[in-house]
Order: sequence, then C-alpha cells, then structure tokens
Amino acid sequence: MENTLSPVLPSVGLSLHDSKGVAAELARGSSISIVNLVAAMIEEAYHSRSSDIHINPNDKAVRVRMRIDGVLLEKYVCEKKIHSEIIARIKVLAGLRTDEHQAAQDGRFRMMIDHAPLDVRVSITPTYYGENAVMRLLGNKNETHTLETLGFSEKDQKHILHAIRRPTGMILATGPTGSGKTTTLYTLLRMLSTPDVSIVTIEDPVEYAMSDITQIQINPRSGLTFANGLRSILRQDPNIIMVGEIRDAETASIAVNTALTGHLLLSTLHTNDAATTLPRLLDMGIDAYLVASTVNIAIGQRLIRKICADCKVEHPLGDAEFESLKEILPERAKQHAVFFEGKGCETCGGSGYKGRTGVNEVLVVDQEIREAILRKASASLIRDIAIKNGMSPMFEEGFNKALRGETTIAEILRNLNGE
Repeated sequence: MENTLSPVLPSVGLSLHDSKGVAAELARGSSISIVNLVAAMIEEAYHSRSSDIHINPNDKAVRVRMRIDGVLLEKYVCEKKIHSEIIARIKVLAGLRTDEHQAAQDGRFRMMIDHAPLDVRVSITPTYYGENAVMRLLGNKNETHTLETLGFSEKDQKHILHAIRRPTGMILATGPTGSGKTTTLYTLLRMLSTPDVSIVTIEDPVEYAMSDITQIQINPRSGLTFANGLRSILRQDPNIIMVGEIRDAETASIAVNTALTGHLLLSTLHTNDAATTLPRLLDMGIDAYLVASTVNIAIGQRLIRKICADCKVEHPLGDAEFESLKEILPERAKQHAVFFEGKGCETCGGSGYKGRTGVNEVLVVDQEIREAILRKASASLIRDIAIKNGMSPMFEEGFNKALRGETTIAEILRNLNGE
C-alpha cells in the first residue's frame, strides 16, 4: 500500500525531544522504547545533516547507518530481536501495512523538529535477512538556496538567468542520482514563481512542498505516469512545467513538443555530463532538429564535500594526487599551488568535511552547438565545442574550488575522476 496522499502526522503525540538519544535508548536493554528509539534516530540524523537513515538487518544484528554529506557511515548496531519492532514502528508512522512482509512498500510521514516540519520518505524492502528500511529526510531546505549557494560561478549564473527568462524551451539538469538535480530545479522554480505565471510540476515523488505552485505526484497503478501526467498538465494552462525526470522516449517526445509549443520546461536526465544530454535525447528517438530547437541549456552537476572551516590546514599535493591530476588537467597540475584539507575535529565528527557544495558545468546551446546536433555529432565533439565557446567543465570548476580552499583535491578526484 503506497501512501501517495498528503504526508500524515505520527499517530502518537511524541515530540522528538522526548527521547534521550539512540545510544541511551539502546542501553536500556529489555526496557527499551521502540517509539523513542525511532524518534531518536530521526533526531540524530536531522542534527547531523544526514540525508538518509539505513536500517539493514543481517544474520546476527541490525546495522543503523546514516548518509552524511553523501557518505554512508555506520552509527549503531542493534540486537536482531528488536528488528521487527523497529520496522513495525516505521510502518505505522508511514501508514503502511504492518502485516505485509514480502512486498516492497513506500510511504512518508511528517514530524515537527526544532519547530519546523520534517518530511520523511520511507522505503521498505524484503531481503534475505528480513525487511530493510531506508528513511530519507526531506526538510524544506530548498527555500534558502540561490544559484550562488548551489556553487554556480558568476558566469554560469548569468547563463542560467538568461535561459529561464525565455518564455519557451527546455532547461535540463543532468547527473547521477544524488547529484543535486532536483534541488537545482526547485531553486529555479522558486525564482520563477510570481503571481502572473502558472507553474505545474509532475514528480516521483514530490520531494518539497511549495504552496504557490501546483504539484502532481505520479501513480503508475492509477495510470498517472510522467507521459500521461504531462499530457493532462497541458490542459491546465501552464506557463512553466517541471517534469521530475525524462525516463523514456514517450516522455521525452511529449516534453520536447511541449517546449516547442510555447512553454518553458524544466527536467532532469541521468547522464554523466552536460554534453551527453543532447545525444541521449537523439537516442530516445527525438528528431535532431527538435532537440536543436528546444534545448536552451544543459546543466551537468555533482555534489562535493566542503572542508570543515574549524580544522582546515594546508595540504601539500601527494605524488598519487599529482599523477591523477596531471592526467586530467596537465597544464593546471604543473602549477605549484597551495591546497587544503580538514584534519578532523569535533565540529565535523572527525571527517574533516562539513556540508556540501555543487560542482557544475553549464552548456549553452548556441548556433554552433545546434549545427553539431543537426549533424548528430558525438558527445565528445559537442563538449569540445562548448569548452571552446566558454564552458568551464566540472573538473575545472572543482579544481578552482580546491584552489580557493573550499574542498580538497582528494574529494574532486573521488567524485569527478574520469569525467
């Protein structure tokens, strides 16, 4: 049973601050409160800036891990005997069936924490050792973002602002899962949202609630897919449409024709970089002239961890880092620059990193790129043209952030090596 309606509040009057912490609750042994334990997990995850809580059973115990700044860290190991109770509590909060243990279930719930609503998206999946749970924390963090805080350079901000001022065309955010594409689109929607325009989104799922736009969540079991939903949106008299993801040829075809017929359309694609986006649309069966006519810009992006400001120290480039850097940016690697790293402290939990920022590239579809699309040029050729015409590739942007002391060379190589 999938909870596709508005997020529901927990059925008990529990404040997250009623709990005394995960470790303290686990130490209570047989008198443990599962209600307080789950609440404490959510509270700790929220305060440690975690995006996800993983509850993974094995043959002897239950591992509790949290994804902090994109990296999954093991936090606790619980006794296996309380596993079913933890899963049952999460199911109750998310409005899922507690008597179903052999099918995947998805839901969500809302809790108040620090006087602000926190939406939690839940995924339960049966595994060999029992049901696995992942809770994604979805605070309304998009409200505070700007293009600058998302890591875009001043030059790229100007390109994006020019593109969103156009009344028609497509703006595509690309990158792997977890690269910040949705956050970028929500930030653009907030910038575009004014009383004189109608904005409609279709998403899977709706991650952040925005009161001033119309948001639709797909539900394949009722026939509401991206493609069908996009068709119905066109009858809602929108000016701007956001499609959560272009997954198939049918959605791509409708999206391109929508952008061609007087709408500004924002969406995401799973590609490695901005240049690959254009041939990918051709691979989906879209005519080259339609791609060339509709795509305004393609944004490639990754998220990288920022150095903790409280323990930042100078870091001489190691031989292995130098060799890796020389393969990708031979001219820049020759520069004897000072880099930085975090040595680890209480503020960052010993990781040396705190928070994340974006590393981006913005490909503007100009006349030369359009001609390359019409020739069905390869992604590498389109990339070369874009760089010649002023695009700063992601690795170059990442290197510049490392030079400024925002991140480490190791983090750039970990996230962008091979791009």
